[in-house]
Amino acid sequence: MLAVAHALAATLVRRLVPAFLLGFPLIAAAANTVLVFGDSISAGYGLPQGASWVSLLGERVAKVAPDYRVVNASISGETLAGGRRRIEPVLEQHKPSVVIVELGGNDGLRGAPIESMRSDLTAIVDACLRRKVRVVLLGMRLPPNYGAAYVQRFQQVYAGVAQSRPVTFAPFLFEGFAERQELFQPDGIHPTREAQPLMLEYVWKPLAPLLMQGKHARAPH
Repeated sequence: MLAVAHALAATLVRRLVPAFLLGFPLIAAAANTVLVFGDSISAGYGLPQGASWVSLLGERVAKVAPDYRVVNASISGETLAGGRRRIEPVLEQHKPSVVIVELGGNDGLRGAPIESMRSDLTAIVDACLRRKVRVVLLGMRLPPNYGAAYVQRFQQVYAGVAQSRPVTFAPFLFEGFAERQELFQPDGIHPTREAQPLMLEYVWKPLAPLLMQGKHARAPH
């Protein structure tokens, strides 16, 4: 009986050890995270569940780059100052590989001081870079009624941070449809459901190369 027990134990070891060794890398290869850190534009304000550009991004990433997952940490009404306060705990919680920063629109609409905006945006980006997280910075623009000087300085906040930090910069999230009023909700600020695929494609262009690095990703259909 003792010999039989030893034989069974040896068989189990031979079977379980390879399984353990095969399974261990699977734990290490858990999904990388793309974190979207934005305001109502990314939180899906006024849209049906699952219709926002971030939701569409999650669907595409699942098909094209399955080693990644998308987490949306966007909050309607968020400002750069609020984002600066939140960024460290959010990074600690989700430990992302890539962060898409989409903030500043609310600051601009409220006429926030330019220097404060620059300081807050720089701090958000630096918090990501300290953790070796790749950053996609999405810029925003203001309507001309805010005055040419303020509008230009507002845009320069994004451009300046992009020039001084190693980030991937996409200057204007509403590129290609900002003048099409039918693609905005009645408030004239938030894009409609029909505009979300356009935003997805705009973000995908700079994001895709970051996901493809070292990955066997499939082309989107």
